[in-house]
Amino acid sequence: MALFNKEKRIQYLGFDDFWFLIAGILLTSLVSDYLINNSFSRFGIAMALISWSVPLFFSAFYWIVIRFILISLRKKYPSFRDDVKRTLILVFSIICTVFIFDFLGGKLVVFIFNLFTENTNYITQIKDRVSIILIIVLIMAVYEAIFYYVRLKKSIKKEEQAKQIIIQAQLDALKNQAQPHFLFNSLNTLRDIIDQDSKEDAKGFVDNLSDVYRFILEAGNASVISLQEEIKFTNAYIHIQLERFGNNLKVNWNISENQLNSMIIPMSLQLLIENAIKHNVVSKSKPLVITIEVINDYLVVSNKIQAKSTKVASTKIGLQNIEKRYSLISEKLPIIENYGNEFVVSLPLLKTNLTKSYANTNR
Repeated sequence: MALFNKEKRIQYLGFDDFWFLIAGILLTSLVSDYLINNSFSRFGIAMALISWSVPLFFSAFYWIVIRFILISLRKKYPSFRDDVKRTLILVFSIICTVFIFDFLGGKLVVFIFNLFTENTNYITQIKDRVSIILIIVLIMAVYEAIFYYVRLKKSIKKEEQAKQIIIQAQLDALKNQAQPHFLFNSLNTLRDIIDQDSKEDAKGFVDNLSDVYRFILEAGNASVISLQEEIKFTNAYIHIQLERFGNNLKVNWNISENQLNSMIIPMSLQLLIENAIKHNVVSKSKPLVITIEVINDYLVVSNKIQAKSTKVASTKIGLQNIEKRYSLISEKLPIIENYGNEFVVSLPLLKTNLTKSYANTNR
């Protein structure tokens, strides 16, 4: 029973109302006594207590019965859309309970008191009943306000959880899109090595490629990783490309140690390096120089544009993938700038406390 079971009280009322109920019954009975009899002003203490026992009895009955009706209505109409219907039924129930029990209870009070005294009357005026109804309605309004607040908090929490599940699903889809994109370009690179170099070089490339994929399996499931982890992964990828391009590919790093704990989207830096290599000439006469530095909480990747004479087919995945993933977990988005002779992409560095809810997902 919800009256005696603490867990049930919290479940149906939104809070443990035991002391609220006790204090409320006492307060309601004193107010009712003041409105109807004003016993403590008219009688001595003994008679006043006897007289007060009547509104105390009525108050306890009203509170327990109407509280029971309140819980029953919440079980039957738990939804937000039923709030108006439930409230109207509750108010109607309060009015009926007060009038019916005031009449029947009054008869009972007269009968009991007449056993000990003579010519006892219990008469309440309409205005007294209206006052009692208003008091009970105000008390039930407190119950309803608390219940509404608790449900609202739960609803918001569920909505946030649902949003996070959707966001995580979208992130997973984008990550799964990025990894085949990396494999596709890596196989193209392997084909070029097989065409141009020895089988030993191809074997070395495959060995390094397996190391990179091991890193993807270990760290690539996170929605965000530290800049330090992303640099480690990117360096492994650059090492593979150096086997193909040698000194024709140069990467200049300008990142201080205290910036390594910032968070970043996995494979984002690697994708930018990959795109730069894919769309620009990398040769002895035109070495490709890529600069990576941190400027105002952005990881800035820039390179001189050395467009290839034959346009390389694009899967349109790289930059779009990075932009979409950032948009799902941050208000700060990548900045892409083409100055004609230089291409610059700035990736926002995210704070740990803003991304921790995503960082370890699916680890």
